Amino acid sequence: MAKNKHITEPDVFGYQVRIVRRGKESSRYFSHKLWGSKVKSLNAAITWRDQMLVALKGSRTRFLKPPKNKTTTGITGVSRTIKFDHRKNKSYLCYTVFWVCDGKARNKTFQVGNVETVTADAELHAFRTARLFRSCYEHAIDNDLPFHDEEFVGWKKMRAYENENLRAV
Repeated sequence: MAKNKHITEPDVFGYQVRIVRRGKESSRYFSHKLWGSKVKSLNAAITWRDQMLVALKGSRTRFLKPPKNKTTTGITGVSRTIKFDHRKNKSYLCYTVFWVCDGKARNKTFQVGNVETVTADAELHAFRTARLFRSCYEHAIDNDLPFHDEEFVGWKKMRAYENENLRAV
């Protein structure tokens, strides 16, 4: 694979990473100013690209029909959003998982952090955790088992997707 495959420099201000899998695009812009230098933004772009290629390798869609509301991850029930907090005047990057419990729609939000300071590693950690959460939920409903979301309490400090028991579902 070429060293900078999926990475372009659309302007003099930063690098753009674009990865398309099964018609769904994952992209991110790495500003030279935000990352501190051209070399640092390129290194961040390469790191994010490599992590996303690993994360997207096993991605699959569970249902034949796409969901009614368009998600930005390509995974049913998992969306990537930026939420704006008017009180603090800041935007936060979040991955939200939608699921059903006792006939009621629920959601679990994995907040990565302030969009101005979020790292590629933190974003990938939240994405992988959200994907695992949804996978565990689907496994539970497919096998008529109760779903326990308590396993994901304190998710920022643990790497649940590295747990062999959870990854097996």
